[in-house]
Amino acid sequence: MHRAGDSGDGGAATRRVRRPGRDLCEIADLSPAEACAVLAAATRVLPLAEGTGARELPILRGAQILSVFSEPSTRTRLSFEVAARRLGAEVVHFVQDAASSASKGESERDALQNLDAMGFDAVIVRDRRDGVPRAWTEVMRARVVNAGDGVNEHPTQALLDALTILEAFGRAPAQDAMAGLRVAVCGDVRHGRVAHSDLQLFHTLGAECVVAGPGDLAPPELAARLGAKVAPSLDEALAGADVAVMLRIQRERLGADVAIPDAASYHAAWGLTPARVHLLKPGAIVMHPGPINRGVEIADAVADGPHSRILRQVTLGVAVRMAVLARACGVELL
Repeated sequence: MHRAGDSGDGGAATRRVRRPGRDLCEIADLSPAEACAVLAAATRVLPLAEGTGARELPILRGAQILSVFSEPSTRTRLSFEVAARRLGAEVVHFVQDAASSASKGESERDALQNLDAMGFDAVIVRDRRDGVPRAWTEVMRARVVNAGDGVNEHPTQALLDALTILEAFGRAPAQDAMAGLRVAVCGDVRHGRVAHSDLQLFHTLGAECVVAGPGDLAPPELAARLGAKVAPSLDEALAGADVAVMLRIQRERLGADVAIPDAASYHAAWGLTPARVHLLKPGAIVMHPGPINRGVEIADAVADGPHSRILRQVTLGVAVRMAVLARACGVELL
């Protein structure tokens, strides 16, 4: 396995030396140039992600990647695993449950340090708590990749969403590649870690971003911090948009103070229906990070219709995660 270079801590023997490679905990970890480099690398391995050519590019053969998912996931977990295996890496899954040493009173820090002592090159982590991936970089030598932390961020989803948009509009990864595009992110923006990462990256790439959601689920102060404006209704957010990113209501994260209408009422006010698709610009695309709640935030006819890029997002996600894992392991993805 050829390393692109060691960006570890180095220095005295008493210091914890990080593995070669780079962490990805938040979108801000990537400069605009670095984000474009990841997207360009993902484009180069797209045939491999699609399964239309060779099934493996073994540049990570010999690498061992630890996967730690402490909350349910299907697309993201399997996407990372497929990406790692197509690069030739070995993936080891750790589940912190009654069968682990946590049941015997072991602290999380001790568990991480013991796992890290096994020599993993990178760790993929999804956790219900905000900031866990960043905290793990202070404990582990392995490079850390965030697969979603609490309501904070989901950086690889933002990268694959950006690549989906660029592909749809025939644009190459470059600074200001999304200039002139209006992107509407609609639904539970407040609790949507995908929204938080999406909006930062889209804004960085030059898009005009607008958000909309019921009640205080699209707070103006959050939108401003993420480089977006708030529309008072779904219809106004969608009007003239090139891209609609629909988000589910994160009911598992809502406090008792947040009242959400029943599914039918929500769909009537905030669902992307075939009629509302006509508010978008001609040639516009519809996206959703999943899981989809059909008949709530999006109608069947839209999710399965000609504007939908939802399944394409999944394919591009494998390519993006191949690029991110190569970066995490310090290997150049040619």
